[in-house]
Amino acid sequence: MANAAIELEVARPISEAARAPATRLRGGFSPARMFAVMRKELRSYFAFPLVYVIAGVFTLFAGLRAWTDLNFFETMTFARDIIQNYWQLLFGDIRQVLWLTLPFITMRSFAEERKLGTIELLYTYPIRDSEILGGKFLATFVIFLMMLGFTLLYPIYLRIINPFPVFPLLAGYVGLLLIGSAFLAFGIFISSLCESQVVAGVATLVGLLILWVLNWNEAAFETGWITTLRAFSMFDQFDTFAKGVIDIDHITYFLFFIFFFLFLTMRSMEARKWTGRR
Repeated sequence: MANAAIELEVARPISEAARAPATRLRGGFSPARMFAVMRKELRSYFAFPLVYVIAGVFTLFAGLRAWTDLNFFETMTFARDIIQNYWQLLFGDIRQVLWLTLPFITMRSFAEERKLGTIELLYTYPIRDSEILGGKFLATFVIFLMMLGFTLLYPIYLRIINPFPVFPLLAGYVGLLLIGSAFLAFGIFISSLCESQVVAGVATLVGLLILWVLNWNEAAFETGWITTLRAFSMFDQFDTFAKGVIDIDHITYFLFFIFFFLFLTMRSMEARKWTGRR
């Protein structure tokens, strides 16, 4: 009996350590674990045809808008700076295509894993919530960069035909990177609240649409109301970049928007600890 008691006391720490919560990790935030989650997410994305379909749809519609916009300015050559007006119109069109496609990338971030039950397994790994969120966001950002990279064919083609100033083009792409990242952060947050990826995708589209149309009917409001609404409309914040201007205030707005919704996603992930939700 004494020997059995000794063996039990020796084995208990090992058993308790094996069943220790995954949240008890040594050290702080680990980029290595975050990138491991990112690689896992990317493998999951590219294992299914959805990402290829979305990327194809984006490339098709963005290319169609690039061609029709260029054809418009070739026909109506009345502006002093045709190429600058072309960039402004093209970046506005690409922004709309991003709004229509990126929600279908982010919709499965949490919703699909919760539906399949794999989110429970992920939470049992020795990984912090911030590392899980960072990995998921980076995975969607890599796909977004891949999609946006296809649009570089348009300015490269125009540059070969006729040289043009590069800075307005750079400003436009900075704006696209910022507003696209804002779409991703918002979509991941919505996905963390849903158990259906279809619901998450539609809710993201509707939420972004609301932020877009905040100040459409300007005649119905007083000037003070319009100023306040414009401060929350990310689509108005983007217009400056489309015009070839990089504004620090607008960069700050987008960065705040991104980190705010990532912060809300963290709170949504932590809610499982006191609601019992996975």
